[in-house]
Amino acid sequence: MAGENKNEANIFTQYIKSRHSLIKNSKILQTTYIPDNLPHRKDKIDAIVEILAPALNGDKPSNILIIGKTGTGKTAVMNFIGKELRKADPQQENVHFIYINCEVNDTAYGILYSISNQIINNIEENKIPFTGWSLDKILATLTEMIDKENKVFIIVLDEIDRSIQKNGDDIFYYLTTINEVLQKSRVSIIGITNNAKFTELLSPKIKSRLGEEKLVFPPYNVEQLKDILYNRADIAFDTGVLDDDVIPYCAALSAQEMGDARRALELMRISAEIAERQGDPKITSAHVKSARSKIEVDAIVEVIKTLTIQSKILLLGIIKNTEKGLPTMTTGDTYAAYKSVCECIGQSPLTQRRITGLIQELDMLGIIHARIKSTGRTGRTKEIELCIPRDLIEMVKSDDLFKDYKPPTQRTLM
Repeated sequence: MAGENKNEANIFTQYIKSRHSLIKNSKILQTTYIPDNLPHRKDKIDAIVEILAPALNGDKPSNILIIGKTGTGKTAVMNFIGKELRKADPQQENVHFIYINCEVNDTAYGILYSISNQIINNIEENKIPFTGWSLDKILATLTEMIDKENKVFIIVLDEIDRSIQKNGDDIFYYLTTINEVLQKSRVSIIGITNNAKFTELLSPKIKSRLGEEKLVFPPYNVEQLKDILYNRADIAFDTGVLDDDVIPYCAALSAQEMGDARRALELMRISAEIAERQGDPKITSAHVKSARSKIEVDAIVEVIKTLTIQSKILLLGIIKNTEKGLPTMTTGDTYAAYKSVCECIGQSPLTQRRITGLIQELDMLGIIHARIKSTGRTGRTKEIELCIPRDLIEMVKSDDLFKDYKPPTQRTLM
């Protein structure tokens, strides 16, 4: 009966019974959570608010370019300011704040589509279709939609460099010059990038337009990271759940890695999750060490998944050499194995010179270790060594690219 099914055990029952809950509010530990207080970013918030405040009176603010490394608070600050703008103008009579992640919407069509859908507040009959229109038609329609509103639009383009590298800067030329054709509304653009050389990607025609005001977000130092973590921990955990050295340890590790607050939060969150899964009563530095290892492995997994086809083939060649008893190999050994894999899966091989460049990329990503070794009178050679654990090796070998891979059979002389 229904009552009997309610008590019936399933695969989650054992987990639920044994789980020792340590996290009071998991949402607080997410990097997407925007707190009411952003420690050590008041100066940046004040500077941006000063620039944007005229929009509440219907005046167009300057465009802004925000530059800073990953985890320096750029996105959090802009989303916080967007939330405050909506409080100041709840009916959006004067200002409409729009946030676009250009890593998610990485095409010109996708960016314009996302902007238009946020403007029209989901009125179905006015929506620009997800695909099918020419860019000229979208631009004309979007311009008309914006001008009908008779207000200031603040459009935040996060990870703006991703789109420019992929599609060029034509779309951003349109967005920075749209005010020349608008009669009633005004548009201000805020670009966010972690590329310090971003402006070098821009053509002269939009460089000065987009960078009217420029703000640089510095990395957090260890003391600032501790303040951020204590701020979150006070809400996310009950008193006594964290060992005293957990937050300083998370902050120190993240400060060593360019002052990344996202990294610090992930370390603390994953440490707590590991402690919960193990049924431990407190979160300790040992859990932080485990979390650090897990994050590093997860990061390498993502890197491997996004490698190009040729880089994956090269990596499989290195793996095959390693499995044949070559823990270290020369560039020549590597190229021969790479060509063999290409032949087995029907791919055209690149030149050895191109493969040398890909070897350097894999080295920089930490997937392999390539070092120059002197061979005396014969010159120098590069020694290559695989640096990923066994489970990631199996992940590479099981990639769909290699589903038809059949290693060449070894011929024996009779």
